[in-house]
Amino acid sequence: MLSVDYIRKNPQKVKDAARNKNRQVDIDLILKLDEQRRNVIQEIQTLREQRNASSHQKPDQETIQKNKKLKETLKQAEQKLRAIESELNTLLLFVPNIPLAEVPIGKDASQNKVVRTVGTIPQFNFTPRSHLEIGEALDLLDLERGTKVAGFRGYFLKNQLAVLHLALLFYSFQKLVKKGYTPLVAPAIVKNFALVGSAHFPWGKEQDVYKLNEEDAYLAATAEVATTAYYAGETLAQKQLPKKFVAISPCFRREAGAYGKDTKGLYRVHEFLKTEQVILSENNIDKAREIHEELQTNAEEILKDLRLPYRVLLMCTGDMGEPQLKKYDTETWMPSRKNYGETMSNSIMGDFQTRRLNIKYKTPEGKSEYCFSYNNTALASPRILIAILENYQQENGSVKVPTVLQSLAGFSEIKK
Repeated sequence: MLSVDYIRKNPQKVKDAARNKNRQVDIDLILKLDEQRRNVIQEIQTLREQRNASSHQKPDQETIQKNKKLKETLKQAEQKLRAIESELNTLLLFVPNIPLAEVPIGKDASQNKVVRTVGTIPQFNFTPRSHLEIGEALDLLDLERGTKVAGFRGYFLKNQLAVLHLALLFYSFQKLVKKGYTPLVAPAIVKNFALVGSAHFPWGKEQDVYKLNEEDAYLAATAEVATTAYYAGETLAQKQLPKKFVAISPCFRREAGAYGKDTKGLYRVHEFLKTEQVILSENNIDKAREIHEELQTNAEEILKDLRLPYRVLLMCTGDMGEPQLKKYDTETWMPSRKNYGETMSNSIMGDFQTRRLNIKYKTPEGKSEYCFSYNNTALASPRILIAILENYQQENGSVKVPTVLQSLAGFSEIKK
């Protein structure tokens, strides 16, 4: 979240950011409550000073009555402060982050900026099939029984596709571990504080997240949630930073706001597996840009290794999400869509998440600062399988396996 001090000093900048991110936030009410809070804090401080001074006086009847009245007045002031702070803190959770200057201002996805396009889109000398047609012909997936067992958007991956699915995830996991990232298998069940901390709550609470029957248990949509909260409430030493993680976990998304979109196939499903990159660093915007590019390079290297054509988008304010300072989306070519489909999402969060999670570091001079946090997909499956099946399909109905996966998968071709 943004600190109330920052909002007080930059009210118009915060209002502009909320408007550009298509969010309604009452900044004036926040400032009013902040002023009330500070006035009540001053009142409480004065009352406590009077109570302390009175405690040194001889306890006659007048002093006793005075202290009793002071105690009641102080109690009422403290109750008032708690009520103001509760309302203020709730409103602060809905204030989006401030985009960096290089982020384009725009209302929706149509105003995202293409940064680069990489790879050659395949030209087939036959009519290419969709991943659904390929999957059915080669007995690789079963959506009908998936729906029967799991409900809407349910699926089974079968035979070589099930193997390829796991090979892809392990390949991306190994690649990041070799780069020095700490490997994690992250929990998919998380508490409310972790989702508030990652800023999935309050915005996505009703639309995206599955709540379990337990009072404080949710299914996370990404390993980012648990991994970012790993150091919640802790203070690190600056020399320990950056902390780099590659985390794998099952992911669950309700996709309640996407009903009717991509209802057939593997593009938009409720359950999938993902390897996620998460970094905590010191609070420095120049280093933040460097780390952001490092995360982007990692993701693009994976797509280059798989020899899949892709493009990188710099997201505009209206399509970048509430917590981000800056965001790239990487989209991979999917022939059946005759377009690119999102496969990676790379974000600088600044101290927006760490302030919520109270993750700090101490400088050599002894000063405490909030860390910066970042996240980017390494690989999400089964969505990436769409691109592989469709881009690697052959005229005879078979599908070639990307070279980098053949040793892990144990086969070089999928055929009847």
